[in-house]
Amino acid sequence: MIYAAMESFFRKEGSWRMRMKEKVSHYFELQSLHTTVRTEVLAGFTTFISMAYILFVNPSVLGASGMDQGAVFTATALASALGSILMGVYAKYPIATAPALGINAFFAYSVCVGMGVPWETALAGVFIASVLFIFITIFKLRELIIQAIPTDLKFAISGGIGLFIAFLGLNEGGIIVANDSTLVGLGSLSVGTTWLTIFGLTVTAILMIRKVPGGVFIGMVATTVLGLLTGLIQAPTQIMSAAPSLKPTFFVALKHVGDINSVQLWVVVLTFLLVTFFDTAGTLVGLANQAGFIKDNQMPRVGKALAADSTAMLAGSLFGTSPVGAYVESSSGIAVGGRSGLTAVMTGILFLLSLFFSPLLSVVTSQVTAPALIVVGVLMAQSLKNIHWESMEIAIPAFLILLGMPLTYSISDGIALGFIFYPITMIAAKRGKEVSPVMYALFFVFVGFMWILNVA
Repeated sequence: MIYAAMESFFRKEGSWRMRMKEKVSHYFELQSLHTTVRTEVLAGFTTFISMAYILFVNPSVLGASGMDQGAVFTATALASALGSILMGVYAKYPIATAPALGINAFFAYSVCVGMGVPWETALAGVFIASVLFIFITIFKLRELIIQAIPTDLKFAISGGIGLFIAFLGLNEGGIIVANDSTLVGLGSLSVGTTWLTIFGLTVTAILMIRKVPGGVFIGMVATTVLGLLTGLIQAPTQIMSAAPSLKPTFFVALKHVGDINSVQLWVVVLTFLLVTFFDTAGTLVGLANQAGFIKDNQMPRVGKALAADSTAMLAGSLFGTSPVGAYVESSSGIAVGGRSGLTAVMTGILFLLSLFFSPLLSVVTSQVTAPALIVVGVLMAQSLKNIHWESMEIAIPAFLILLGMPLTYSISDGIALGFIFYPITMIAAKRGKEVSPVMYALFFVFVGFMWILNVA
């Protein structure tokens, strides 16, 4: 409905709307990127639908820490909207942001429940980590690290993220499930929702093979319609609702900064910083590579992208949510043609609207998004053909990144495995001089990082 309204809004010739469309096209360089307003709007919708689940998952996860779930819902929507719009307008990338999965579970279950830290103090830890993030960005340390990553490992990161999100899709759709005997196994085919995922995957695959524009998005719509018709997806009882109050979490982080007064809590801050740093860096590299932005191992406007990301994380902590970062689900929007910041802006606007249309989002179940994640994973895995697999010193760390992400259920852990082994294999191949000082420094950082998280 909203998509059709946007189309109609821009279509009227000879009006101020047409002039606005021309200005938007010029600002986002749509012509040079070989895209259109229509394509970018569709891509923004696709990205939003792919990641809308975070609006419900994040409050549920953070609610375990004692946080008000309604306030977290509003904080999630606002932080996601701000970060996505900044990423689009300032950095001009089709990459959306939202509170990161994994680190939100660390916040709730490890820090608050496991360590007994009040959620207010944990939120203050996120705030301090985000301030450090901004300083690191200002001094271009994050930019330096991203540009120093070897080309082969950038391709491995992109492919690894592809495998990771495909695994997420298979798991969320019920095709791959936990198994006590073999860790994972095939899901039950007697469950209707599993068949709904299989239907969506089949439709999406056929559309992609036939090169139908917007195939991923159409597949999601078809899956939703079938789910509603069969009763596997419950129809919403209302369309609009008032946004929950932000008061229980708003600026609470700032009031509790003084609570960060022990070595244990500073380790928590460091963990927030490192996990978000490398999750976001890996995601940005992978998505930029998928969209074709990386040339000669350089990612243009990376400083602006990191600044937008850091600002969103800071704002998120003040609103009342766990660390915000770039989202791999942005790959679904890129897959339908999103190439400019207009895609991210559209996603951000939809996050704002979601504050009032949250009942409608209930139809976007995991079975709807799962086929999109699986197919997009296939698209991202295409970068693996560019890795020099014939050189074992490159193949081993690249493979560890590739396999590490889905098996550890963490982008940053997968990167850590590859980055630790990269200097070792290069030295073994008598190519140690080709390794940049930054990569040697990251070797020690990741060894310490893994030690803190898994031993200390």
